[in-house]
Amino acid sequence: MAGVKASAGSGQRGVFEVDAGQAIAELERTWAYAGYHGFCVDRGLWSAVSSAGQVLTGDTPDALGQAVWTHWQAMQ
Repeated sequence: MAGVKASAGSGQRGVFEVDAGQAIAELERTWAYAGYHGFCVDRGLWSAVSSAGQVLTGDTPDALGQAVWTHWQAMQ
């Protein structure tokens, strides 16, 4: 998959690249009300912090969203 990239200067992302800013904004909109914050990505590791201080991680925005969902359900 490493060869799947947009042409330099084309202004387009490759099909497997994620707009991190947009993904983080969506995760914040979805989960902030439930007490999750500190959403970020660093070297491919996506993370968030629960209101209890637990760090949740995933290797994609979807995986992080699933980790938050699973954590939230366990807390209910």
